[in-house]
Amino acid sequence: LTYALVSAVSVLIIACPCAMGIATPISVMVGTGRAAELGVYVREGDALQALHAADLVALDKTGTLTKGRPEVTDVRPRDGFGETDVLRWAAAVEAQSEHPIGAALGARAEERELALPDATDFEAIPGHGVRATVEERDVAVGAARLMERHDVAIPAEAEETADRLADAAKTPLYVAVDGTLAAVVAVADPIKESTPAALDALHTLGIEVAMVTGDDERTARAIADQLGIDRVQAEVLPDEKAAAVDDFQAGGRTVAFVGDGINDAPALAQADVGIAIGTGTDVAIESGDIVLMAGDLRGVPNAVHLSRSTLRNIKQNLFWAFAYNVLLIPVAAGVLYPAFGLLLSPALAALAMVFSDLFVVGNALRLRRLNVPLGGEQAVATA
Repeated sequence: LTYALVSAVSVLIIACPCAMGIATPISVMVGTGRAAELGVYVREGDALQALHAADLVALDKTGTLTKGRPEVTDVRPRDGFGETDVLRWAAAVEAQSEHPIGAALGARAEERELALPDATDFEAIPGHGVRATVEERDVAVGAARLMERHDVAIPAEAEETADRLADAAKTPLYVAVDGTLAAVVAVADPIKESTPAALDALHTLGIEVAMVTGDDERTARAIADQLGIDRVQAEVLPDEKAAAVDDFQAGGRTVAFVGDGINDAPALAQADVGIAIGTGTDVAIESGDIVLMAGDLRGVPNAVHLSRSTLRNIKQNLFWAFAYNVLLIPVAAGVLYPAFGLLLSPALAALAMVFSDLFVVGNALRLRRLNVPLGGEQAVATA
């Protein structure tokens, strides 16, 4: 009875599943803490675990790949219209828009010290452009599809001008006045300094990169060629971005979507992992599973690397927790007693259990010293 009681107590102590119970949450806790040090806010541990399986990262362009501060580079008026008048009218309409392109036109008019007239009957058409009445003229500013919507004819030479601007990685816009094409305007949004390094790091991690944007096809292709992006879906309307992500998923891909605007919120929610730019809109941030606090794209490959390291750490913890039980439970039950006369005392069993817990915790804490592909700490310091 004495031997049976000692063995029973030893088995109960050894079989205590605390090491297995903490193997996953301790790694996730340390991993999310390390992510925070790198400027990556993980809302839930599930997102960090899900990110390790991502094999395609889809990104919005404006404000994500680029700085989100477009600048007007060209104003090409058509016959009968002057550059000053076109700029005044277009800037007056865009003054009521929240789109970055509107701010660019306003900044260009301010540089020229132009007084903007009042705009009435303003209408914003998502994915197309804007229109309003300015000085008793109907002015529309937007993409080619906006001109088509308003039955504005685009002459062949104007299309050629827009194509040349798009090939130079600029975004061409059309300005129509009273149903007649008045000018072709080009806007360029500078690429973030961190973008090329971030995309190279994603490729090194074996992840395909896609760009989903509402920009003109030629402009999007020019930027993609410049940055080495693998896939491009251009001229995508705001309500179609989530469908684009769904198409990627239908092809068997695990998709992480990176975006910053209101229009990106549905795609962030649709993706397996939504990564929001912390300098973007509140709606996008609320929709994201992970937030890049500094708005630095280097956080994406850093987060992927950290996610994979965390999952590897969890597997290591679970292996040693199970191995500990598999090896010592038979010993505690007395399997060695008939041959060698050895029993595991409850005191030694308790010591072994504590050692197992310490091993799991110590292994998880190694994530605090994890080196990431790119300089996350520098990005946080800059922010």
